[in-house]
Amino acid sequence: MSQAVGNTALAYARAWHVVDAKQRVLGRLATNIATTLMGKHKPIYDPASDCGDYVVVINAKDILVSGKKYDQKLYRHHTMYPGGLKEITFKDLQAKDPTEPIRKAVSGMLPKNRLRKVRLERLKIFEGNDHPYKDNIIVQHGLEESRKVSQQ
Repeated sequence: MSQAVGNTALAYARAWHVVDAKQRVLGRLATNIATTLMGKHKPIYDPASDCGDYVVVINAKDILVSGKKYDQKLYRHHTMYPGGLKEITFKDLQAKDPTEPIRKAVSGMLPKNRLRKVRLERLKIFEGNDHPYKDNIIVQHGLEESRKVSQQ
């Protein structure tokens, strides 16, 4: 009897994970989210195929950063005009849109290839507890807890 999972529809089925970001450190949270979006937690993982799951992040406004990053971390972008380098601090970006620091952190941890945009579309981030995907959620615990369960 073969133990291989193979290219079955069940193997590529996408689960929905919910993550509570309240009092969680941004970098550690983003690495776990990126791993789940890529599908590295599955036995069928292939870098060239898109086999990751959906991730719903709640309470994004209560995220933490370590050290002095709250005041000193800068996000830069260029408008492509001369002298168009724009900078915004973490504190200002979080006040403007609390979901954006998480999205930028996860985006930076995904591979820079054609699958990046597709994987980021499966990331749903919400400021508070309420989200419209309550019926889809299969995995009720956070990402770190699911890693512990799968390792046992």
